[in-house]
Amino acid sequence: MVKHIILWQLKDEFTEEKKQEIRAGIKKGLEGLMGQIPGLLDIKVQAEFLPSSNVDVMLDSTFESEEALKGYAVHPAHVAVADGAVRPYTKTRACIDYEV
Repeated sequence: MVKHIILWQLKDEFTEEKKQEIRAGIKKGLEGLMGQIPGLLDIKVQAEFLPSSNVDVMLDSTFESEEALKGYAVHPAHVAVADGAVRPYTKTRACIDYEV
């Protein structure tokens, strides 16, 4: 199995109210991919955090294999969420992928 973890910071230009809407949209969109993408075993988005945090959103997902992760990256459902709910609003992205 492969874990795929991403941390995002949202753009500074958004109000806190707008950031809450964006985080909710990211969570709904990405978690909604469960059952749509071959090899995706689990997907969770953490959009609530303590004030000590320095990122706004975390994606924690698990795939059957590295090949399944590669398929997820280009799957039309994932690309639609990434292009519509994530990329327009984020300023930084950190990612780690590892075998479990």
